[in-house]
Amino acid sequence: MYGPAVTFLGVPRAELGSLPAGAGAVILGAPYDGGTSHRPGARFGPGAIRGTDYLPHDGSRPHLALGVDPLVELGVVDAGDVEMPAVATDESLKRLEDAVHAIAAAGAVPVVLGGDHTVAWPDATGVARHAGWGRVSVVHFDAHADTADLQFGSLVGHGTPMRRLIESGAVRGDRFVQIGLRGYWPDPPILAWMASQGMRSFEMAEIVSKGLDRCLDEALAIAVDGCDAVFLSVDVDVVDPGSAPGTGTPEPGGLTPRQLLDAVRRVAMDVPLAGMDVVEVSPPYDHAEVTAYLANRVVLEALSGLAWRRRGSPARPEWPLLDPRRGGPG
Repeated sequence: MYGPAVTFLGVPRAELGSLPAGAGAVILGAPYDGGTSHRPGARFGPGAIRGTDYLPHDGSRPHLALGVDPLVELGVVDAGDVEMPAVATDESLKRLEDAVHAIAAAGAVPVVLGGDHTVAWPDATGVARHAGWGRVSVVHFDAHADTADLQFGSLVGHGTPMRRLIESGAVRGDRFVQIGLRGYWPDPPILAWMASQGMRSFEMAEIVSKGLDRCLDEALAIAVDGCDAVFLSVDVDVVDPGSAPGTGTPEPGGLTPRQLLDAVRRVAMDVPLAGMDVVEVSPPYDHAEVTAYLANRVVLEALSGLAWRRRGSPARPEWPLLDPRRGGPG
């Protein structure tokens, strides 16, 4: 919708109604920021995530450690942006849900570039319509829980999508895990509602105390217990704003970029990933494109983990893992 019509790192274009038979993952833009509660600009996120890179946009990105080229091996294509004017909220969100469902029903993994976090509601719902109502768990990286009942008197906003997903039955509250929460919201009544749904939240204090790996062990065990598929939702504000300033609601004290990239890759390697979104990149507040670069790499790490998993490798590799042909460990 905004800016030049580029594809994600030069992958082929595709139409939702005629996706290539070999497409394992489909990039979809959700340029919507009508649900922001503070700083706007995330409508420009999809374009920034697609186009930010110092390498040629040639549709190829070999992963040094995993030895896969996710864009090539998965046959990644880009279906462009869903038309999502902020003045037509209901219609915009329905268009996105239908587009995500079409991708999932075609046997591909939808990879949605936001947009503000409002879009997680139609994103995960679209996947659940295909995979089964209540059969999809959610792994959610964020500084904020996004479980408010109302935002400025509305049921729709970037502070409410996770509540809407659970209330609708699309996903189960007791298979909903959140990683990286911190700060001074939500308030006690919302926390009580979350507890009543069986949600599991790993706040930064717990991550610092236990270590991220141990928290991921528990989170992923919950995610695959009784569910057939996992939806991954990544809000870039889970990262400390010193490393990801281009976002609408920055909260100091978050993950490092390295932690997020490693965690996202592990999620895709270890669980049956059925869809994902990366949201809340707001280019007007970015500096030197560092937040857009991070979001771009979040997508690449998830796709790399997915490609590695689909190769049928017997076990997750230990790090460091380098190509033995280069003389390193492997």
